[in-house]
Amino acid sequence: MALLDSILGGLLGGSAAGSPMGSMLSSLLGGGGQQGGMGGLSGLVARFEQAGLGDIVQSWIGNGPNQPVSPQQLESVFGDQQVQDMAGQTSMPPNDFLSQLSQFLPDVVNGMTPHGRLPDEDASG
Repeated sequence: MALLDSILGGLLGGSAAGSPMGSMLSSLLGGGGQQGGMGGLSGLVARFEQAGLGDIVQSWIGNGPNQPVSPQQLESVFGDQQVQDMAGQTSMPPNDFLSQLSQFLPDVVNGMTPHGRLPDEDASG
């Protein structure tokens, strides 16, 4: 989890753990979120693939340029209810939450996959 904390700290300006978006990203990608936990990074990838956006998330994992993701695409990945829940946890309106998430998520996933592939989550636990 130290890698994730380090990445979030760099992107969000130091105190990622204290920021609502940092906490949400940590919960989302660390697999520790009680509210709609995704199953970590591999769970997030599966959600993108189910939404027909596997090429986007794979670009973040691979070593090439990261494809952008729109707030609307993120809403299709998570669904309206989960977006509402996550936005509520960050105390942001859903549109603002999705906009910020679309900016940070590609870089966070890219940072968590420095070798161009998903880490072996079983070995890191």
